[in-house]
Amino acid sequence: MSKEIIIVEEKYVDKKQRIAREILEALPDWFGIPEAREQYIKESANQSFFAAYDSNKPIGFLCLKETGKETVELSVMGVLKDYHRKGVGRMLFKKAKESALQSGYSFIQVKTVQMGRYEDYDATNHFYLSLGFKEFEDLITLADAVHVI
Repeated sequence: MSKEIIIVEEKYVDKKQRIAREILEALPDWFGIPEAREQYIKESANQSFFAAYDSNKPIGFLCLKETGKETVELSVMGVLKDYHRKGVGRMLFKKAKESALQSGYSFIQVKTVQMGRYEDYDATNHFYLSLGFKEFEDLITLADAVHVI
């Protein structure tokens, strides 16, 4: 890992989808369902897209999608495994949050599974809590659990 990781807001559809595919396919433990992965890649084209680079190599990304007049959702985020626990996800979120606030949004939400339901998701939930997300609503399925900052 180089000392100079940069975060860039990407605008070009082809580049967004190429980066999303590269990162998500490298993370089968989290994005192993092909249909779901393809949906994330497809939807990334029309969302605010932030990419993390080490030198010129994409190492992670985060997408925000508008869900209401004042709300965006962190719809998908992926960081290559070699870069986990090195601050890359936090850097991506900081840049995305700054952009959302500058664009006039008041809230950022992320949907995840309720803490304690699946061990694999607990580390992800701890990460979101460390970013300042609060539990907003607990529902049973992945698509229903919502945390809002």
